[in-house]
Amino acid sequence: MSVKTECAVPARLRPSPNHNERRAPTVDMLILHYTAMESAEKAISWLCDPRSEVSCHYLVDELGMVTQMVPESRRAWHAGVSSWKGEDDLNSRSIGIEISNLGDQEEGTQGYPDVQIEAVIALARDICERNSISPERVLGHSDVAPSRKQDPGRHFPWARLAEAGVGHYIEPVELEASSFFQEGDEGQPIEALQSLLGLYGYDVLVSGVFDEKTKYAVEAFQRHFRPAKVDGIADAQTIATLHSLLKKLKSF
Repeated sequence: MSVKTECAVPARLRPSPNHNERRAPTVDMLILHYTAMESAEKAISWLCDPRSEVSCHYLVDELGMVTQMVPESRRAWHAGVSSWKGEDDLNSRSIGIEISNLGDQEEGTQGYPDVQIEAVIALARDICERNSISPERVLGHSDVAPSRKQDPGRHFPWARLAEAGVGHYIEPVELEASSFFQEGDEGQPIEALQSLLGLYGYDVLVSGVFDEKTKYAVEAFQRHFRPAKVDGIADAQTIATLHSLLKKLKSF
């Protein structure tokens, strides 16, 4: 099928065959990823290879070049098994941006160049404006698939994007306390924590048992909003920051 670039920012076209028809009536999410590959060109080749069975709508390389691979009207295969606010099949309701970066697993390679982030901001702002995507629906892959993914990683500048009008962010609450909850804990406080995580959007079961799924959700939240310490332990600062975020979003 004929494909052309749709974004208002300068972009090139590298069509991928890996897409199909959307199953949701509207696009209301933007999901950000890192490629975890050594170069943008290798990532693009993989995303355009029918054997990979993965794709995204756009990729932004280290120099800020934008490549479109799938039309926004089509369902790209970027989110995989994922969930947010009780919704599954996020591929059908989202646009995916891959950002060329080796990721958290490689020491010394985690940073995102300024020119790349500026391109991501311009592209994301354009996508959100054209599709009326609200700031709280701009998420990382780790937010929607916390047990499987870490991207775009703890070094991704969510605060910088929010300052530019893309997505949302809140500074960690300045709080020091010795209390914390971790995997294996049980009781009403754990049930309350799980309810807060679920209210924000994470896929957790409100059981009152701090299980592995809850730990992954806490890690994802920390990665997005308290990246200085991502350990899956719900300490006082993590919980206070989650409360503050929900109040800011008027979700109570």
